Amino acid sequence: MTTAGYRRALVTGASSGIGRSLALWLAARGTIVVAAGRRRALLDELRAEAAAQGGVIEALELDVAKVAEVRERVSELDGHDGGLDLVVANAGVGVLTSARRFDWEACERTLRVNVLGAAATLTAPLPGMLARGRGHLVGIASLAAVRGLPGNGPYSASKAFLRSFMESLRLDLSTTPLRTTCVFPGFVKSEMTAGNRFPMPFLLETDDAAARIGRAILAQRAEFWFPWPMAVATRALGLLPGPLYVRLARRMNPRRDRGSA
Repeated sequence: MTTAGYRRALVTGASSGIGRSLALWLAARGTIVVAAGRRRALLDELRAEAAAQGGVIEALELDVAKVAEVRERVSELDGHDGGLDLVVANAGVGVLTSARRFDWEACERTLRVNVLGAAATLTAPLPGMLARGRGHLVGIASLAAVRGLPGNGPYSASKAFLRSFMESLRLDLSTTPLRTTCVFPGFVKSEMTAGNRFPMPFLLETDDAAARIGRAILAQRAEFWFPWPMAVATRALGLLPGPLYVRLARRMNPRRDRGSA
């Protein structure tokens, strides 16, 4: 195994944002990273940047919304070159859509990518990992998983799904050598948050967030919530009675159509 503890890894949503930075972070530590994303040109730039730093990144053009293709391609990847040691389901979308002006197309895209795409990414390599007796599955959720947020129904629900799904995987795999990690970031600078016009407390730089996630993966943490002030506040909201939470949440007023934590 490499110094990072993983010989070969798959990271989805690697064209930009956390996925891109995490792919570079892992490659810099000796892991061969398959970087998956929809934008081939950006993936090729990522591959060249890693090579200039002495790392190895392989580009995989893939849209995780195409679930059948995801299962086929990830299973194929896991069946070659000794299999995948680490799979990071990072690809995600977030579009603000209020129930008063509900955008079904945005909702469907969010659920297809964040729910079906993530589940397909995480489960396709399971048979091979179990047969080899090694593997680590990582899901990138969000602090938005804790409660339903105004204007964020599809996004919050999709991340709540991933939270429960990863917990179930952890329970099912607890008697095997496989490990799981569910990550709950707050606001991170990315294309998805760039259009936000509301306050984003404790906004993190992308490379900082990726490094924190990388270290949590190496530590094989079951869950990783960050940054801690935002995580504490968000988890406290999860303990509030429904009526009190509703009164507080009504004061939240997203004013743009894109982005979330």
